[in-house]
Amino acid sequence: MSSEPPPGSGQQPPEDDRFRKQPPPAGGSGSPYGDQPPYGGQPPPPPPGGGGPYGGDPYGGGGYPSDPLAGMPPLADSGKRTIARILDMILVGVFVWLLTWGFGVTELDVDTDKVEYGKSLGQSAIAAVLYIAYDTAMTVRDGQTLGKRLFKMRVANLDNGATPSVQSSLIRASVLWIPFAFCCACIWTAICGGWSYFDRPYKQGLHDKAAKTVVVSTGS
Repeated sequence: MSSEPPPGSGQQPPEDDRFRKQPPPAGGSGSPYGDQPPYGGQPPPPPPGGGGPYGGDPYGGGGYPSDPLAGMPPLADSGKRTIARILDMILVGVFVWLLTWGFGVTELDVDTDKVEYGKSLGQSAIAAVLYIAYDTAMTVRDGQTLGKRLFKMRVANLDNGATPSVQSSLIRASVLWIPFAFCCACIWTAICGGWSYFDRPYKQGLHDKAAKTVVVSTGS
């Protein structure tokens, strides 16, 4: 399991993460001028259009260091992300239903005499724990839930493309699933995940912004 340590921890990031962006080789492209840049000591001007859809090449082909997407695969399609999330919700939802049914914890019961809030709160707590545990564990493992693996995409740190750390993965999962479980499931899911449809340049949902992650295509 490879992960990026939290900022300020003093630990060096692991070098064996196959997704982590690597620095360019020394000596650049092997120019006959050696390490001296042409144009009188100034870096060459950027290509017309910035070399990529967001001002840099997301494939790493001449992208500039200021672009976090340089060296990473293209960003995942928001529509595929939505379908993958629905599949994950269904998968975990089955376990939530089985556990709550087995322990006699059901949805809010309303009759003419009383309203039982305890059972509804218990089911919400079980749902929050299972969704967060599932999302965190799968993201830390290789950046992929089952839904994301099916649609060939993964979660990556925005700054270096590495698999997110436990801390980042937990933050990401908590922002997504705690409101979903306890108050506004459909509305929050639409807002949090749907944010990626309009966010530029990184197509981040609100949970991605909180964890400083992006979702990219694996292509395999």
